[in-house]
Amino acid sequence: MELFWELLVSGLLVVGGFFGLVGSYGLVKLPDPMTRLHAPTKAATLGVGSVLIASMVYFAAFKGQVTAHELMVTLFLFLTAPVTAHFIAKANMLRDHRPEDLPRPEGEGDWAVYTPMSDTSAEELVETPELTDEDRR
Repeated sequence: MELFWELLVSGLLVVGGFFGLVGSYGLVKLPDPMTRLHAPTKAATLGVGSVLIASMVYFAAFKGQVTAHELMVTLFLFLTAPVTAHFIAKANMLRDHRPEDLPRPEGEGDWAVYTPMSDTSAEELVETPELTDEDRR
């Protein structure tokens, strides 16, 4: 039975290493930011998750300690990676693309990145007012 756990832990580590390698390679070699975004959020997340699960299985099978630390880190990683990817994608859209260059989204709305926030325009938010000598004091 010990051989089974050794093979399981080894397999999870190999899978984790493979996904980590693929994610790192994709991050370096893919052509633009939107495609590069998928490499660390998908492949590397699976790689790190697999290594953490391998650690959890190892300590449960060989040391007799059931720990939830690795499971908590894995869940945190799986929850935060998509949110981070979403923010990076929105920032990339706002930085590199004009609204008229993008395809129309389904429904009646527009892309959330380009919807007006209020009476303040984006140009007004970006502009910084000139400081006078009185303001500097």
